[in-house]
Amino acid sequence: MKLRKRLLFVVLAPTFLGLFAFCQNTPAQDKQGQFQFEIAFSPAVHPEPITGRVYVIVSKDGGGEPRLQTGFDIATGVPIWGKNVQALKPGDAAVIDETVFGFPLESIKKIPAGEYYVQGFVNIYTEFKRSDGHTLWMHNDQWEGQRWNISPGNLYSAVSKVFIDPGEEKAIQLVCDKAIPPVDVPPDTAYVKRIKFKSEILTKFWGQPIYLGATVLLPEGYDTHPDV
Repeated sequence: MKLRKRLLFVVLAPTFLGLFAFCQNTPAQDKQGQFQFEIAFSPAVHPEPITGRVYVIVSKDGGGEPRLQTGFDIATGVPIWGKNVQALKPGDAAVIDETVFGFPLESIKKIPAGEYYVQGFVNIYTEFKRSDGHTLWMHNDQWEGQRWNISPGNLYSAVSKVFIDPGEEKAIQLVCDKAIPPVDVPPDTAYVKRIKFKSEILTKFWGQPIYLGATVLLPEGYDTHPDV
């Protein structure tokens, strides 16, 4: 078969599955008289209950949102704690106390006393009823590349500057009343074309609409040499 055109494909299909399946857990009880964070979300941005994962991020750097400072580098990553929630209602708080595991500090009790910038975050999960009979709760990629802290539809709070003393009997309340907007896809150019299509096979297996995409990088002179 004659090769009509030479194309360089840069495939950018989204990773539509989360790294970890949702595991049910028992919500932590509000322990009166201890230091803790209480994370809720506003019905104005999400009127329905949420199953997913709730985070609190703590940073000394006020130059940017704590959610955008997260990472796996112990030396530079800001401390973050998270817990699973199931059918959490708008206005109800998920409690993050000393028993909730975090990174790089295991417990909020290990936060050195001082002033910090804190932010609450809600990572929304989707129910996948797979064709093999298994049901999983995971984050459904929104074309952001499985980057939960910038994923469209996820919720976050305003950044609050607070004084933290883990030995103090105090509850820091954070309300996630902002939603991340959809990904802004750049328009096509003479050299870059983008395609997106629904995979019927993957959609049938995962029980949710699954789309794949690609970015096509065209060589110089593509439009002027249709017979090459």
